[in-house]
Amino acid sequence: MKILIVSDMIDPFVYSSSISEMFGYVDCVLCAGDLSMDYIDFIVSTLNKPTYFVFGNHNLKELKYFHKEARKEDERFEEYPCGSIYAGFKVLQDTNLMWTRPGDSKPTPLLIAGISGSRDYNHGLCQYTESQMKLKLLKLVPKLMINKIKYGRYLDIFLTHATPRHVHDHEDNCHKGFKVFNEFIKKYKPTYMVHGHIHLYDQSEPRISRYDDSIIVNAYGHYVIDLPVTDISDIPVITD
Repeated sequence: MKILIVSDMIDPFVYSSSISEMFGYVDCVLCAGDLSMDYIDFIVSTLNKPTYFVFGNHNLKELKYFHKEARKEDERFEEYPCGSIYAGFKVLQDTNLMWTRPGDSKPTPLLIAGISGSRDYNHGLCQYTESQMKLKLLKLVPKLMINKIKYGRYLDIFLTHATPRHVHDHEDNCHKGFKVFNEFIKKYKPTYMVHGHIHLYDQSEPRISRYDDSIIVNAYGHYVIDLPVTDISDIPVITD
């Protein structure tokens, strides 16, 4: 399975009339935040592949369609008309995306858990403290346990905007990662964690790292990942 991951910028390789020629081979798309819905809608309408997204801490105009707290008191709920699937604070199984793990005898659905937002740095929308994020993650546990019983694993991909602490993050308040993400990765062992938020302006900054049993990938711009993973020998390891 080939998965296109995107975040944080309108990438000219993706936002292009040649997108179908360049990325028509992928099986699905994951959007890791700070992208306009117009851009996500363009990807969905041109590639026509299953597309999942979370929100970051910018480009939040459409957040009100998905979260009550982002709406004004007198503003009524309206459904946002889009072909993509919001994964924020959810555990999802895609039975249209079946794959076989090494050692398994039959294919099972792609298992995704999603989390929107960043650390709280100015009390804006879609920003959370460590304790708030811990509560958000705890709400995912029942469905993760069901995955473990049904499929023998909790999840395949942990899709977020923010990073774990000390994995690809920075030291300013906005770009610090969540410590609770580290704990979540260690316990639920996703094959991949896909995040955004950290812009790769410096070519020396890592895009891919290993942490515990998971591969952490920065989706900035665009990148393509594979399931199952074929070779991890060249991926640098980050430890606590």
